[in-house]
Amino acid sequence: MLKDPLTGTTVAGYVIEQRVGEGGTATVYKASHPQHGTVALKVLRDKLRQDRTAVTRFVREASFGTRVQHPNVVRTIEIGQSPDGLHYLAIEWATGELLEGYAKRSAPLPYDEASTIVVQIADAVHAAHANEIVHRDLKPENLMYDPVARNVKLLDFGIATATDVNPEDRLTRAGFFVGTLMYVAPEALSGEVVTPAADQYSLGCIAYLLLTGTLPYAAKSPREMFSQLLTQPPIALNKARQGLVFNASVEAVVMRGLAKDPKDRYLSVVEFAKALAAALSTGHAPPADNPGMLSRMKGLFKGKS
Repeated sequence: MLKDPLTGTTVAGYVIEQRVGEGGTATVYKASHPQHGTVALKVLRDKLRQDRTAVTRFVREASFGTRVQHPNVVRTIEIGQSPDGLHYLAIEWATGELLEGYAKRSAPLPYDEASTIVVQIADAVHAAHANEIVHRDLKPENLMYDPVARNVKLLDFGIATATDVNPEDRLTRAGFFVGTLMYVAPEALSGEVVTPAADQYSLGCIAYLLLTGTLPYAAKSPREMFSQLLTQPPIALNKARQGLVFNASVEAVVMRGLAKDPKDRYLSVVEFAKALAAALSTGHAPPADNPGMLSRMKGLFKGKS
């Protein structure tokens, strides 16, 4: 395996220790700085340096991170460009692991743990909504989770959008959607401007995953998934996994969060999370067979990180 060319180098005072992740537009490193300490350093891919839209998205991510100040959102430290032209974004280093990996190993989770995670995600996303920002790519890959402290951090505003932006300033063309297909709200598939209700749908998918170890649709390909999102209801919570039984109130809350029509969902992500927490407080999750459905589906619907 070839060594990453930036590992061991210094970018704008940040000593890059190791590569920890890679998305469609940027590579993420663990780095150290004399004043900021340990940080996560996102570096825009070389091939995108001259792509005005990619650079604009990168800068916008930093501006959104600065606007959204919340304990469950990673803190944005600095954005800049190194003397040799590297665009970088330094953010708080969050302890734990990606919720995606934890859910693969551990879901279905106990009710109290699932509730704690969903409530924290909702609080983080609500802070974005209060600042006129819709996340648009809420998924376990964009959430860091510390299972010991049961603490969640929202990591990425890479394709978030401001609800008060002028139409001519939008970076996504009408008729195109952004996000990750397994978690994207049906109304987003048209490429129209989405509302905070779209993030609630994505959170509903995450809640469904944490409670069952699988997702609300069982498509075998991206095309089939696209079709199901537009034409079929999600699989009822009590039909998600053999051996898992939920009381009616838990199922009702999750399925309302996954309603196809945004108007049929809760008024906010916080209301959804509170309703789910109240419903889950009545009992404990029953045992289930070893999970694995998410791992089998993962390769089919790989989206932007």
